[in-house]
This record gives sequence, C-alpha cells and structure tokens, in this order.
Amino acid sequence: MHILLPPSEKKAADWDGPPLDLTSLSFPGLNPVRERVLAALQRACRRDDAPSVLGLPKGQTEEALARNRALREAPALPVARLYTGVLYDNLDLPGLDAAAAAEQIIVFSGLWGALRLTDRVPPYRLAMAVSLPPRGRLGALWRPAMRDALRLDGDLIVDMRSGPYASVWKAPRPAVAVRVFRERTACGVPPGVAGRGHRGETQRTVVSHMAKATRGQIAHDLLKAGTAPRTPDELLKTVADLGHTVELNGTNLDVILRD
Repeated sequence: MHILLPPSEKKAADWDGPPLDLTSLSFPGLNPVRERVLAALQRACRRDDAPSVLGLPKGQTEEALARNRALREAPALPVARLYTGVLYDNLDLPGLDAAAAAEQIIVFSGLWGALRLTDRVPPYRLAMAVSLPPRGRLGALWRPAMRDALRLDGDLIVDMRSGPYASVWKAPRPAVAVRVFRERTACGVPPGVAGRGHRGETQRTVVSHMAKATRGQIAHDLLKAGTAPRTPDELLKTVADLGHTVELNGTNLDVILRD
C-alpha cells in the first residue's frame, strides 16, 4: 500500500543539517525538472512582482522569499520533520514506525515533484498551482516527468492529495481517492434514515479544514495498525474496522463526519 499526501504550506521553523543534494533524493528521474523549477523559482524571487507571481499572502512574503533565495545553501532536513500543519499534526509521524511510514508515504511538492519521508530538503514556498516564469504552470511541467519516474503499479494506492497535486500524476489502479463529507440531519432524523420515508432530510457537504485532519488521522490509523489492504474493498473494511464511517463510491473512499 502507498499513501499519497499533499505538502503543507506550514514548514518547520528550526532545522539544521547539510545543504540540499538533489542527487540524494528519491525518484531521481525527476532531478532534471527539479533543477529547472529550482532555478526558475530563484529567478522569480528576485522580481519586483515576486509576491504576486508566487501567490504569497501579506505578512509571509519576506520570510518566504528569503527561504526560496537560500535554497541551495540552507540546511536541509528530512521530509518527516519538514511539514507541519493540520494534516501532519494528525498524521503524527513520531507515533508511527519510521521505516514503515517511509516505505509507504509519498509526499507531492510543487518544487520537488515527489518525495519520501527520508529525503532531505530545505523549507521552501511554492504551490503546485503557481505559473512560474518562464516555465509556465508547474502542473504541466511536472506531468510528463512524473509519468516516467513514478512506477507504483500493483500495490493499492490511497490518494489523499488535494486537486492541484492529484492532477500532476494519475494513480494507476488499484487506487482510491479519499474524500471527506460532513453529514447533517434536519428535524431530528437519525443519520442513514433518509430514503426510508425521509428522503432529502440528510445532507452532505464537502469539508476542507476537517478534511485535512481526517485524512491525516486515517493515514495514521492505517500505518499504526500495520494493515496491508490490497483492494479498495479491503481498504473499506479496514478503515471501517478502525472506527471510521466510510463508503466506497466508485474509485472514491468517502469518509462521513456526523454531527
């Protein structure tokens, strides 16, 4: 089983270690594109309109640009320590077997393409949705390289990436995308009753902030349990046995959060 994750805008504040070594990173077939994106990013950070080009919010501009400009010299740290934020807080990597997590988790990145937890890179700021002069949209730049470099055929893929990161590489079958919904029931009708004389009483809406927390928690639970589902149906049973309310709808594993 492989678990695909997005990165996080939030990164570790303190780190040490040797500088970036592209040749040491996983998926070496991505290195030519990594080098081109890194060079284009550092050029973009010298532009007067860099905050606009990179989509940086006010209050974070100076720190983000400083980090990007220093990427080749800055100390690098393991990906397992690099990303913070809601998803990674709930993933709780320190509470998992490090070797198993490193073998099964792949993190997608606008700058590095795809990484294993043991790869060492410096903190950076570059979202996959950015159009980076003169290269253009990062998604279009990464797509051909990803197709050739990532070979994960055969194992079940649990895809927890957000849209821009999912678009750069289509996971081969068997693959299941994890979606998260909030279910609310009107007029006191219990969840699951809609359709038995109460059609339309139960409503589901897509959630964003809690989706990150839920995906992180499910990834943690799967790795902590040491399970190895091989098919979407086995994944459904495993996640349900771990205490989550889930449904398998086509190639989507829908997690239902109920009030």
